[in-house]
Amino acid sequence: MLETYFVAPKTLKRLRSGPSEPYIDGFAEMLTEKGYSHTTAIRYLRAAVHLGCFLAGQGKALTDIDSMTPESFRRHFATCTCLYSNGGKINHHTYFGAKCYQQYLRQIGVATLESAPVVEPPESELLASFRHWLHCHRGAAQPTIRLYCIGASLLLRSLSDDVSHWNTQQIRAFFLIQAKVCGKPTLEKLVTAIRIFLRYLIACGHCAADLDHAVPVFAHWRLAALPRCLSSNEVDQLIDGCAGNSAKRLRDRAIILLLLRLGFRAGDVAGMCTDDIEWSSATLRVMGKSRHEVRLPLSQEVGDAILHYLECRPQNTKTSKLFVSNIAPFRPFMTADSVSSVVTRALRRAGVNTPCKGAHVLRHTAATQMLRNGVPLDKIGLVLRHRGLDTTAYYAKVDVDLLKQVVQSWPGALE
Repeated sequence: MLETYFVAPKTLKRLRSGPSEPYIDGFAEMLTEKGYSHTTAIRYLRAAVHLGCFLAGQGKALTDIDSMTPESFRRHFATCTCLYSNGGKINHHTYFGAKCYQQYLRQIGVATLESAPVVEPPESELLASFRHWLHCHRGAAQPTIRLYCIGASLLLRSLSDDVSHWNTQQIRAFFLIQAKVCGKPTLEKLVTAIRIFLRYLIACGHCAADLDHAVPVFAHWRLAALPRCLSSNEVDQLIDGCAGNSAKRLRDRAIILLLLRLGFRAGDVAGMCTDDIEWSSATLRVMGKSRHEVRLPLSQEVGDAILHYLECRPQNTKTSKLFVSNIAPFRPFMTADSVSSVVTRALRRAGVNTPCKGAHVLRHTAATQMLRNGVPLDKIGLVLRHRGLDTTAYYAKVDVDLLKQVVQSWPGALE
């Protein structure tokens, strides 16, 4: 299999004569199956041979690889005199290639030795029950559950474990302390997490029935700011910046259009599967917050963008997720951060400057465009899947021309 990447007999002989020789052809085959580029595969194969030479110099075999081996290998670069490293440059590709080779050896059962795992303290029964309640009864997503459990754990560590003795003074004192060490965004999330946790305790009869009222109200004015959105010219500029026939550009274009035309959240895009697209009825199945499922119409523009991406998506991707990374081993998008990163890079590539980076600015833009095109607020709320009309009404403030029609003159203003 090495002949796929190397031609010179001398090079092939050198690669197959080192400590990595029994597994190097299998590693090359794995790189081909995973879709690594020709250049990257060559670098990783050289790194695999280099790693074997490094271990041999320490009197170790490939079976002695553990979780600390890659970092030891990296520190070795500064004084490297290995015979098998002369075939290529020593840089970050060497390190990542060695890590990839280590994973391959573990997959085939060669490297099994691990360093002692870090033993984390067991989660309390109360916190585990809270986590289960959030998932089953509130339909919360895993990032939300993790955030709420962090706040609950902090409260449990600060107060006594006997929640039945908690009182209003303790809760308020806890927040006064946190206000001194936390920033505004962190404190705002903590208020929400603690309030939800206390409501869970009340529902289970573990604490006083009105203890959630002890959580101080965070001083902010909901929906007070103007929604940040892109202008029509910036939208066209952003879409044009995704022009091209590569899998990466086609993927970015499909993601941008889902956010711009249908007002998707970043998490909606990351969670999309190929089965969620119902081509016969031209609809998309979306699983929103609290596991609330809705169907949205699939426009011709968005459908064509998704179809063109699917035609160029790596064929060896064994996942039901719609969007995957553009570099091998083509992992599926798992979190909203992956989608926001795509949008941030697309904005930078298109030369669009906006104070709000990430995917949510495109959701604001979608709502604003629908409003300016005369779509009623209740219809916009259906597309954005808002629970209340007041949230959708937030976007009415961007229609300046309509607001000018209802504004009244300031008393005493000059005629």
